[in-house]
Amino acid sequence: MDLHTHVFTFNPFQENTVLVWDTQKNTLIFDPGCYTKEEELTLTNFIEINELKPVALLNTHAHIDHVLGNQFVKSKYNVPFLLGENEVSTLNAVAQYAHLYGFEGYKLSPQPDQLVKDGEWLFFGDMSFQVKFCAGHSVGHVVFYFESEQFVVNGDVLFQGSFGRVDLPGGDLETLKHSIHTQLFTLPDETIVFCGHGPKTTIGKEKRYNYILQF
Repeated sequence: MDLHTHVFTFNPFQENTVLVWDTQKNTLIFDPGCYTKEEELTLTNFIEINELKPVALLNTHAHIDHVLGNQFVKSKYNVPFLLGENEVSTLNAVAQYAHLYGFEGYKLSPQPDQLVKDGEWLFFGDMSFQVKFCAGHSVGHVVFYFESEQFVVNGDVLFQGSFGRVDLPGGDLETLKHSIHTQLFTLPDETIVFCGHGPKTTIGKEKRYNYILQF
């Protein structure tokens, strides 16, 4: 594998922040959930020790636990921020409810520099990957599929043995099931799935055992 990955687990929601970088150390930061100063230092120290060069910030979706570090990453590294084209309203809603989850210190996320859409290919350094629209957990959720490297950064669509909750604004079970079956379960079985919470899994394993198949 020419690309490298690393996963951090941040904030009380135990959210997974994913870093992907190429041989030139060009680095993508997916769903920065760092909230405390300690978590911010964990992220920046790893980047500095490994001499990584952040080139973009990307959100699979914009629920609070996945965007807590957006403002920090954007201001620290001055990189473009990419978000699904239908997810801006979800991002803007965070400021209205952050305090209800105990995040009184939430730093308002910047607005995206680029809105991405289903089927679009993105290129950073030696990295190329495709955007796939996977609504159901949120109205504009997207996943990022690295076909040549056989992995997908899938946020909160699919989990090991489970799937994203649908009881939040913009959530819908039938929509989520459709996204999983048409966008994820059509990928090769060996595709590694980096989840927004919990351990990574594979498409093949979830096609065999995930209980979303039971209803």
